[in-house]
Amino acid sequence: MDRVSSFDEPLKKLLGGATAKVMAEHLDLHTVGDLLHHYPRRYEERGKLTALADLPLDEHVTVVAQVADARILTFNNGRGKRLEVTLTDGSGRLQLVFFGHGVHKPHKELLPGRQAMFAGKVSVFNRKMQLAHPTYQLLDASDADEATEAVDAFAGRLLPIYPACKQLDSWRIAKAVDAVLPSARDAVDPLPASLREGRGFTPLPEALLKVHRPQTKADIEDAKARLKWDEAFVLQVALARRRYADTQLPAAARRPVADGLLDAFDAKLPFTLTEGQEKVSKEIFDDLATEHPMHRLLQGEVGSGKTMVALRAMLTVVDAGGQAAMLAPTEVLAQQHHRSITEMMGELAEGGMLGGSDRGTKVVLLTGSMGTAARRQALLDLVTGEAGIVIGTHALIEDKVQFHDLGLVVVDEQHRFGVEQRDALRSKGKQPPHLLVMTATPIPRTVAMTVFGDLETSVLDQLPAGRSPIASHVVPAKDKPHFLARAWERVREEVENGHQAYVVCPRIGDDAEEAEGKKGKAKKKTAEEDPEKRPPLAVLEIADELRRGALAGLTVEVLHGRMHPDEKDDVMRRFAAGDVDVLVATTVIEVGVNVPNATAMVIMDADRFGVSQLHQLRGRVGRGSAPGLCLLVSEAHEASPARARLSAVAATLDGFELSRIDLEQRREGDVLGQAQSGVRSSLRMLTVIDDEEVIAAAREEAVAIVAADPELEHLPELRTVLAALLDKEREEYLDKG
Repeated sequence: MDRVSSFDEPLKKLLGGATAKVMAEHLDLHTVGDLLHHYPRRYEERGKLTALADLPLDEHVTVVAQVADARILTFNNGRGKRLEVTLTDGSGRLQLVFFGHGVHKPHKELLPGRQAMFAGKVSVFNRKMQLAHPTYQLLDASDADEATEAVDAFAGRLLPIYPACKQLDSWRIAKAVDAVLPSARDAVDPLPASLREGRGFTPLPEALLKVHRPQTKADIEDAKARLKWDEAFVLQVALARRRYADTQLPAAARRPVADGLLDAFDAKLPFTLTEGQEKVSKEIFDDLATEHPMHRLLQGEVGSGKTMVALRAMLTVVDAGGQAAMLAPTEVLAQQHHRSITEMMGELAEGGMLGGSDRGTKVVLLTGSMGTAARRQALLDLVTGEAGIVIGTHALIEDKVQFHDLGLVVVDEQHRFGVEQRDALRSKGKQPPHLLVMTATPIPRTVAMTVFGDLETSVLDQLPAGRSPIASHVVPAKDKPHFLARAWERVREEVENGHQAYVVCPRIGDDAEEAEGKKGKAKKKTAEEDPEKRPPLAVLEIADELRRGALAGLTVEVLHGRMHPDEKDDVMRRFAAGDVDVLVATTVIEVGVNVPNATAMVIMDADRFGVSQLHQLRGRVGRGSAPGLCLLVSEAHEASPARARLSAVAATLDGFELSRIDLEQRREGDVLGQAQSGVRSSLRMLTVIDDEEVIAAAREEAVAIVAADPELEHLPELRTVLAALLDKEREEYLDKG
């Protein structure tokens, strides 16, 4: 069998149809290679018992423990039977329960003193932790054949505990791994020999054997070091090749022009740019001046002035005879950008119009909800080149939209756009336009090197002068209701001092959102029985309550995604003008909304939002000279992880620190864009948060290798492994960056 195909062998050939089907459906494992890369989550030492005291509720667990007691109880006047088994491990006790016909076999086997591995989902019954109908395997079976097998498999060894599912326990996965382990010898080694030897890595076949069947703890460490490196390295080579390919594309160089639009704009700025803005602008201008497309990620704290940096880049491109397009994720944000850019530019945004500057250009807005006449005019201005700058939503991507000469694409809040949208807009240039991707969600360096690894990174971490500090506090509404009452008093005080406030809720709460009547009733019932399960608080309900109660007499308006765009725009305009005291909104205000007079924000059910999202929302206040206040209202229990998250947000305004906490709590899945791409991440062993040094070193090696041999002609094994990683879906997953 050749070296690649044994890894591509379908599992059903080796394991039988039923097991292979469960593996495919529930664990996304289809081939021998998939199963060999399904690494143990942890290892149990024979005789060392898992702490029963630390079992997580509602999780599928595997424990090694001893039977302390087993008894059959009857119920229903003797018609029903239940077997209750108590396990112990010195740290705690755990109850097992078996019903009906399922009691006979365990009753014979689970005798006091016996030791076994048990797997099941932890639940609570009568205030005691229990596993109902767990599967188990005796580790000291009395049956001679079974005993020999169990002892051979487990005695004196580290037992691998695999990520499992309800339909397939860890030890059944272990048996399946035994069946495919001989194929590990055929592993194609992606590391060039010089790199492997230089860094003293274990050969790949040996690493696979050691990770699945370690004899010692040192085996596990050896294997992990090697397998982590492979994942980081192959991913970084893919990204380095992507960056290299980009440098081979042609692009029009867009160099600044003396006494042009940019100089006129800079001359009328009422403030000086921060050092950070100057530095990042220079990086961008240097990129724009080259004859291959810029691919740059601009990440900046909320309010660090990214829009200003992006606008100056757009003006440079217009000066050089091109057009610039800014893609925003929502209509509210597109309108907001359009408004703030035209205000900043003044008469420079009225090129060709009466009273406009002779050095000016036209700045147009293009969204899905525009009227036909306005839309037709905007499209005409783009195709003739009359409009140098266009700001819009994904309406910009439609086929009808054509440019005279698209030179720069600015994508705001990149994580909201798929690769298809980004590429569709880029394909509208005569040749590939330059690309600037912006995000206000600070990204830890390791994530920038993996998820956004095909982009060069610029960071704005300085706030412009005159920005005010924001005080943040957690309001425990359940334990201390008077704290919530005080929160509304604080909002009233801010309004009396001439300021405005936001109240943010997780849900809209109109009928369209609720399911039909029956489901609504069911919801209410659960909420009464279990407050944890109540639906999240809603904009429309909270706004009504506030108008009638705590904020009676103030102008309270609502803003959410299901309103008509004109209505949304009208509310935002009136709020920006100071005619609305309190805006009760969903997260539509999360990015880009800029109302310097808004000083207070109350976030209801704050524990229902992610860390980065809370940080984004909070960035909407304290944008002027008055200090900001952010109150995080929560009913979560004081000792819960949700409350710990909120306390972390309240404790620091450093977005990079928070993004690290966020990553630690959510782990990689979300951050690496699985949610957006629907593709399982190719990282199984590498944890983006803990392995910064591995990723950085792998990136360095990858860059050197690709620079010397872009097509990897001298590294056929690496090419083979890359081809497997970059099948169609993974290609898209990387592109999502």
